[in-house]
Amino acid sequence: MALVNATIAGRQFRLACEDGQEEHLTALAKDIDTRIIDLRRKFGEIGDTRLTVMAALMVADDLSESHRRIRRLEEEIQALQDARMVSSDRARAASDAVVGAFNSAAERIEGITKKLNQTLGPGAAIG
Repeated sequence: MALVNATIAGRQFRLACEDGQEEHLTALAKDIDTRIIDLRRKFGEIGDTRLTVMAALMVADDLSESHRRIRRLEEEIQALQDARMVSSDRARAASDAVVGAFNSAAERIEGITKKLNQTLGPGAAIG
């Protein structure tokens, strides 16, 4: 377990985190401190508790907006995947239709060739 010293709202805090997460925790603490400093500039000295609550609400709002964006993106991804499946099915059907048309044409050509060979008689053959 690692320890990090962080300053938030002018106060020092010793915070514990998982090993390797020190930089991340320091950045999070700096973000909260910056929000509190900005709020203090906007509203003046309205009390550390109020400033901290307001900063927490700002973070919660950011998190809520991020969740909404993630849901929208997941819905878009699902719609794209559905469209891809429909498109793939259509392409497969079109490919099957083309193969069927070629096979049908080949059978007709073979039939015409047989008839021509029959009318030409023995010794003269086409194809």
